Amino acid sequence: MSPLPYGGVATFARAPLVPTEGDWRADVGVLGVPFDLAVGFRPGARFAPRALREASLRYAPPPEGFYDLEGDRYHLAGVTFADAGDVDLPALEPELMRARTTEAARRVRARVRLPVFLGGDHAVSFPLLQAFDDVPELHVVQLDAHLDFTDERNGTRYSNSSPFRRAVEALPNLVHITTLGLRGLRADAEAVRAARARGHTLVPMRALLGDLAGVLARLPSGKPVYLSIDADALDPADLPGTSSPEPDGLPYALAAQLAAETARRNPLVGLDFVELAPNLDPTGRSALLGARLIMETLCAAFERDG
Repeated sequence: MSPLPYGGVATFARAPLVPTEGDWRADVGVLGVPFDLAVGFRPGARFAPRALREASLRYAPPPEGFYDLEGDRYHLAGVTFADAGDVDLPALEPELMRARTTEAARRVRARVRLPVFLGGDHAVSFPLLQAFDDVPELHVVQLDAHLDFTDERNGTRYSNSSPFRRAVEALPNLVHITTLGLRGLRADAEAVRAARARGHTLVPMRALLGDLAGVLARLPSGKPVYLSIDADALDPADLPGTSSPEPDGLPYALAAQLAAETARRNPLVGLDFVELAPNLDPTGRSALLGARLIMETLCAAFERDG
């Protein structure tokens, strides 16, 4: 197999390609969900799983792991990866997409310590979370410019604006959501009121910049956490390839810090990266940043687990 990032077959971090079923086990299992029929603006997230896999070839960990020059140690040494490919999605049937996504996520989750899901628009987080309906006191930490807690948009209750509203309705074990990086002119007042009434933690971008230590103190601690990272959480100057970019977002370093702190403080049960639209960034920078953010989060998660 070629060690070069432009050679060989593009599986995530050069992991072996495996079926969602079968007799295999890994520490990290990757599953793509190439779906973007639920976006309200610019499509393209269906191309993200392939783009993230290709970009991840740049960040495939060597056998000894990634060397951390600041900590003088190695990360991900001995951690095994497997790539379970993509959910077999129908072209124009969102309900069937949700059923197949939940089923595939359950199969991958049963075989790994930490499943990583490559969206797709943010609507895929709802069926993915349904695969975690047996996790007691499940928490979600969401990096996002938008709350994605809208009840209905344009006549549908299953858009990329609604995944977490549907999730709390369907999953009594999902006890809390913390959303970091909220901003923009298009906030949904009803969604904000509904999230606050449920006790969710809503952190605007200005609060992150004004009192980072205070925000970190509000993160869950010692809880089973599903981490959902929306590409539009990052500033579009850093990551332009996303459907609904919002100015004044997270610099990459801050996004990586928030994801890593979440992973260090809590046992991660799942991770998704969504809303990357690689067709909107011909430079490929957005996919590279997404792949690196996933790998840095994994470094922190497995550092916590020893």
